[in-house]
Amino acid sequence: MSNEKRLSFSISAFLFFSILLIIFICLFVFHADPHMPLLICIGFLAVVGVLQGFTWKDLENGIVSGIRSGVQPLIVLSLIGILIGVWEYSGAIPTVTVYALNIIEPQFLLLTALISCLIISSLVGSSFTTVSTIGVALIGVASAAGIPLTWVAGAVICGACFGDKMSPLSDTTNFAAGVGELPIFKHIRHMTGTTIPALLITVLLFFFMGRSLTITSGSIDNIRSIVNGIENTVDISFWTLLSPLLVIVLAVRRMPVIPSLAAGIVSAGIIAALIQPDAGISSFLSAMQKGPVFSAGSETVENILNRGGLQSMMGSISLIIIAFALGGLMEKTGLITSLLEGVIKGIRSKGRLVFSTVSSSIAMNLLTGEQYLSILIPGQSFKNLYDKLGIDRKHLSRSLEDGGTLVNPMIPWGVSGAFMSSALGVPVTDYLPFVFFLYLSPIFSILFGFRKQ
Repeated sequence: MSNEKRLSFSISAFLFFSILLIIFICLFVFHADPHMPLLICIGFLAVVGVLQGFTWKDLENGIVSGIRSGVQPLIVLSLIGILIGVWEYSGAIPTVTVYALNIIEPQFLLLTALISCLIISSLVGSSFTTVSTIGVALIGVASAAGIPLTWVAGAVICGACFGDKMSPLSDTTNFAAGVGELPIFKHIRHMTGTTIPALLITVLLFFFMGRSLTITSGSIDNIRSIVNGIENTVDISFWTLLSPLLVIVLAVRRMPVIPSLAAGIVSAGIIAALIQPDAGISSFLSAMQKGPVFSAGSETVENILNRGGLQSMMGSISLIIIAFALGGLMEKTGLITSLLEGVIKGIRSKGRLVFSTVSSSIAMNLLTGEQYLSILIPGQSFKNLYDKLGIDRKHLSRSLEDGGTLVNPMIPWGVSGAFMSSALGVPVTDYLPFVFFLYLSPIFSILFGFRKQ
């Protein structure tokens, strides 16, 4: 296929809305998992591509190229699944859960989840690390306290994604600044304009939600029973926290993510051998594969302890493979390029440009499920137009961050959305109403785009 061959804007727009319609109907009318709708979209797009003159070999190469670009996220998800399993096995997550249940007042769990995840994600610059460490433990606390898991998942994800957006250690923060060709701290300073109001509203909402919870004496007794159940099943010790602390330190020191996760897995195995009396090589390997299998005599306690393992991520991994295949097919047919070139025409004002940038980043998330492409493709497409209209590129980089980085966890087939739903055990469509920070930020970004400066 020649480089110039691609779908027209009208056909691309038709396909874009058709794909969204197929996904929406399957998810919300037929309540299907997102895998099948995406596969249907691949078939639909392939048929249209053939009818438009693309050869099957071209389309197949696009699918393979798309999957190839997703290898690194797939490895990361696999390692995080294993890591959660071995941290349960070694006692790290049970220890955090017990400490939290003894310290945190249930009414303040939502604020505690938001603020603690915000702090950790700012230090490490990674929502994945934050969710897979303290986030998983907080879900266990919520389960014990009888607090809606969807609320706590929302608070965890809002705090975790704060660091993805604002930390100078975050890959996406540096990437968005790089695409806009801005100094990193100029980019971060400008983002406070949308971040602070979005965060303040989020804090207030979770505060009032926490105050609305009714914690009965029966709930308190249930918490004590669960704490006793965990302590009778797993040895609780501060030393088990050394493995999560190691991963956090490596993240702060900018160690690549795959070696950092591998170090966490190995250190958890060593700690388990030293601290857990029933630890062994066979059971450790089983925990890596399928998660630990503790017999606690309580279904609630076992649900808290028996989590993680490579197999726990297989649903997310298969989903991401399909999503990247669809993204590769779209890139091969030129659908994305045609859409963006059509959007750019007629933009003459700052407000419309910012709106188009945020909207395009959201559309790229929906189409590809990938944060970096949702920043890179609109950034490269709109960059020259910002210069032509005399608009500071700080508005570009902020729009890319708000529409790209923060939207991905709200997409069931997005890399972040698939990971977070698997790690926390809460479907994206269930926690979606409670990730206030994630959708308030792009709203403020669009509103502020129309403000005179």
